[in-house]
Amino acid sequence: MEKTTDKYFILDFDSTFIKIEALDLLAEICLANDKNKVQKLIEFKKLTQDAMEGTLPFHVSLKKRLKIIDADKIHLDVLVRKIKREISNSIKSNKEFFRLFAERVYIVSGGFKEYILPVVKQFGIREQNVFANTLKFNKAGKVIGFDEKNPLSKPDGKVKQIKALNLKGELIVIGDGYTDYELKNEKIAHKFYAFTENVSRRNVVNKADHVAPSFDEFLYVSKLPMSISYPKNRIKVLLLENIHPAAIKIFRDEGYEVESIKGSMDEYELSRKIKNVSILGIRSKTRITQNIINASHKLHAIGAFCIGTNQIDTDACLKHGVVVFNAPFSNTRSVVEMVIGEIIMLLRNVFDKSSNLHKGIWDKSAESSNEVRGKKLGIIGYGNIGSQLSVLAEDLGMEVLYYDLVEKLSLGNAKRCSTLKELLKKSDIITLHIDGRKENTNFISEKEFKQMKDGAIFLNLSRGHVVDLDSLARNLSSKKIRGAAIDVFPEEPLSNSEKFLSKLQNLPNVILTPHIGGSTEEAQDSIANFVPDKIISFINTGNTSFSVNFPNIQLPTFENAHRLIHIHKNVPGILASINSVLSKHNINIIGQYLKTNELIGYVITDIAKKYNPELINELKMIPHTIKMRVLY
Repeated sequence: MEKTTDKYFILDFDSTFIKIEALDLLAEICLANDKNKVQKLIEFKKLTQDAMEGTLPFHVSLKKRLKIIDADKIHLDVLVRKIKREISNSIKSNKEFFRLFAERVYIVSGGFKEYILPVVKQFGIREQNVFANTLKFNKAGKVIGFDEKNPLSKPDGKVKQIKALNLKGELIVIGDGYTDYELKNEKIAHKFYAFTENVSRRNVVNKADHVAPSFDEFLYVSKLPMSISYPKNRIKVLLLENIHPAAIKIFRDEGYEVESIKGSMDEYELSRKIKNVSILGIRSKTRITQNIINASHKLHAIGAFCIGTNQIDTDACLKHGVVVFNAPFSNTRSVVEMVIGEIIMLLRNVFDKSSNLHKGIWDKSAESSNEVRGKKLGIIGYGNIGSQLSVLAEDLGMEVLYYDLVEKLSLGNAKRCSTLKELLKKSDIITLHIDGRKENTNFISEKEFKQMKDGAIFLNLSRGHVVDLDSLARNLSSKKIRGAAIDVFPEEPLSNSEKFLSKLQNLPNVILTPHIGGSTEEAQDSIANFVPDKIISFINTGNTSFSVNFPNIQLPTFENAHRLIHIHKNVPGILASINSVLSKHNINIIGQYLKTNELIGYVITDIAKKYNPELINELKMIPHTIKMRVLY
């Protein structure tokens, strides 16, 4: 921690200490029942903006604003109650800083003491350290003006006020407005931090020594005590493939810096882009390779906003301490509903009849048109999707058969087939729901199509490479397979602007869809909430529950402690080495958790807050350490 005995911290109030401009809120309170409210508020806020950007002298703006509203003490009481709920998030979470440095924190504002003091006093900030304008009232409690002798009501008011304080030491200013920058411009302040958590003004940001998207960022770069271990604004999130806006909002609300891109990226593009990314979000098109992981320097987590993770080299992630999460349940219902719908469409030959009608051809016939009731549905892969499909299909009157390499408990009256061949020979309709591991490449090929019933219906909504499309095309052309619905392909366009080509195009009774099995608004909204929740929990607490590659640990909450996260290669003796370092520094362990898999060990240790920082360096230097971080 840097020496602070010769530092003074000058904070603005509006849009810095609090999220809003207090006078703007006062205007809304005062004009609540005014018939010209909208017009007056627009004029009022324009005057606020002009003052903040330095295009209108502050005292002129202040006079004009007070004339627009008819304020009194009752309005101010309401204002104070509302402001106390509008304290900036990163200010609120760092209350301890204000307590520790109460004598050196000053609030200097063009606002009014009447509503500033009740708010900042709860942070331990001394009344004599608050400098602001003061209102004038008549006997009835109406605001009739302000003290125009106060330097803060005049041009260059903050400059004059800080000069009058005659503080001996380094003055650091944190604010969002042009009047805050003027303190540095006039060489009164030594550093100016543009605070952008609530509002960002270009002409202010461009002149700052440092941009602070949060108070944590200011404390971090100043090496001052923080309530958290790392500023959240420094956690960069990259979301590819048009991730749902709800996920963007969740990450931004957490305080992370988020960039969202509609399309995918190839290995070369992503390797260049990922260098400073902490969290990466993808769907099914983006392939995460060893080279991409090697190029990442700050990557902690990858979120697959879909079910499958075969597009990710999870072992490479594991070896680099990168945790991977997916959404194993969130779009299950959407996929199942699409399967049911396509089965009905294929059995009724609806797709071709619709196409003919669009061409003007009337083809009314019951030939080759069947109900689903009584048909045998063969489900290959009885996981989350397969098992839920089983239930709905049975409700429609279908007889359900299933095959899975792993023994799975059947639901309802579904019957397990002991071999794939048995399922293929018995089923009228076959639907594929297996994972995309390399071993499953061409899982269904010429041999399997030959084992199917003549006139079978075939669907694949799992992964593109698990079906030999050349074989499928031949069997469709020969009428061995009556119809097919394919949602996934071995090669898929990286974006909607790329052209799609397939041997299945223009074949009769074939439904081709662009990998949209899970693409419903409901599913995407559910995924957009599930995946960020798991990633944020991992970043904040170390929880790895629902990770597809890390040992799964659901950790208890920790208070009044620092949590040490140690990821290492799974070799003997690491836990003993960790505890040896802790013992050397006389550290009392509050709680410790260890879980391993075949590649890594994951150790979480909760310790008391006070310790020599050298402890962290020594833990990082333990042989076979992959990553080490501290949470608080």
